[in-house]
Amino acid sequence: MTSSPRPTSSSQPWSHQKGEVIQEFGTVKQFPLGLSYEARMYSCQRLNKVLADTQILYGLYKKHHWLMRGATFYQLHLVLDKHAGEQLELVDTIAERVQSLGGVAVGDPRHVAEITSIPRPPDGVEEVPAMLSRLLEAHESILIDAHDAAARTAELGDDGTNDLLVSQVIRTGELQAWFLAEHLVDTPLVRA
Repeated sequence: MTSSPRPTSSSQPWSHQKGEVIQEFGTVKQFPLGLSYEARMYSCQRLNKVLADTQILYGLYKKHHWLMRGATFYQLHLVLDKHAGEQLELVDTIAERVQSLGGVAVGDPRHVAEITSIPRPPDGVEEVPAMLSRLLEAHESILIDAHDAAARTAELGDDGTNDLLVSQVIRTGELQAWFLAEHLVDTPLVRA
């Protein structure tokens, strides 16, 4: 339902539209998926938590990509941007899974900030090892949650959500964490 009359000209945009909420966040509508309401509700709740954290991780990757400093600037600048792109793909995949289960994906950044468990970084620039450590801690938090959610969704028979969590969220997170961790290894100097 709109609050303003529609213009008579078909070339005029119908701006300033208002509408009623037709599905509340935290609810699932029925789709013929062969999954119980309880399984779909649980999966949507867990996926929205992972989705919120993944959106924050994406933001952290972009922030650190822009603010990178030092001798490894170029390499890390490129790696962090690549990882950000992969996280952004996960955001879309996770959100679409929530929607396909009949749920409502968390999308507003202000709502994401209410749901996430990833700590907020300082507004300024941190030292490079601190930025990388912050990314690793965010990955670990998501991975712990994703492992737990994957096990529970498997018990509930939600193979699609389990597969997404294992084959995409967990595998991507583990690979990215490995790349980051290797940048924090203290290697001894080789002397001739």
